[in-house]
Amino acid sequence: MKFYSTGEVAKKLNISVRTLRYYDQIGLMTPSQKDNYGKRFYEDEDLLTLQKITILKMLNLSLSDIGKILSKITIEQLLHAHKKSLQQKREELNNSIKSTNTILNIIHMEGNLNWKQLIPLILAEQKKIDTDMKWNEYFDQQEQVILREKLPNMVTDNPKVRHWININRRVELCLKRGDTPDSIEAQIIAEEALELSKELFDGNEELGDKFFEIRKSPEKSRDLNLYPVKEEVLHFIDEATQFYLDRRNDT
Repeated sequence: MKFYSTGEVAKKLNISVRTLRYYDQIGLMTPSQKDNYGKRFYEDEDLLTLQKITILKMLNLSLSDIGKILSKITIEQLLHAHKKSLQQKREELNNSIKSTNTILNIIHMEGNLNWKQLIPLILAEQKKIDTDMKWNEYFDQQEQVILREKLPNMVTDNPKVRHWININRRVELCLKRGDTPDSIEAQIIAEEALELSKELFDGNEELGDKFFEIRKSPEKSRDLNLYPVKEEVLHFIDEATQFYLDRRNDT
């Protein structure tokens, strides 16, 4: 029987290691084997279960509800879930067509617009469509509601925004001094970042992990129109929090 490590499963199914750890912690998906050091090993049946979870999440079900129905769902029901996901993507395309029709109707109403008038309209509409479609690609509707409500907005005078900015600046100072992610200052920053994240994502660690993985990609961050943060800063925070969590789990 073949077994896969956590890293192999994460790469194979495009699921973060943190998400796999979280599934295990809440009892949603416990790997078939663990060694004496707590290292997780998955077999093919475990991978199938993880794929079922991914498909069920497309229905905007909570992890609690997924856990309740996971063992009862049939192949037919799973296909219906997949069909619903495809229908949502079709709806997104239909919305793009509607936006194009809107611009066409403006042209019909205003007459023949010149390029200087038309291009800004098209670019603005397309940017909105592209951003909305990317959000739908990366997050389900339930996750989007949480993120759009909770994410710090740079245009607002919000203490949470300033707190994140200060964390960013403190990390840059750590990098400038040559501090390592396991240094005392880095661990204080990690603890603060984890507490802020817990509040930001309503305690949904899986959503927090997913968002941070996207945040570490400059391309995906641009897709979602997120404020750019230096890659080295995000990498430092990631390593510092991993060290903090590992140390806390060992105690």
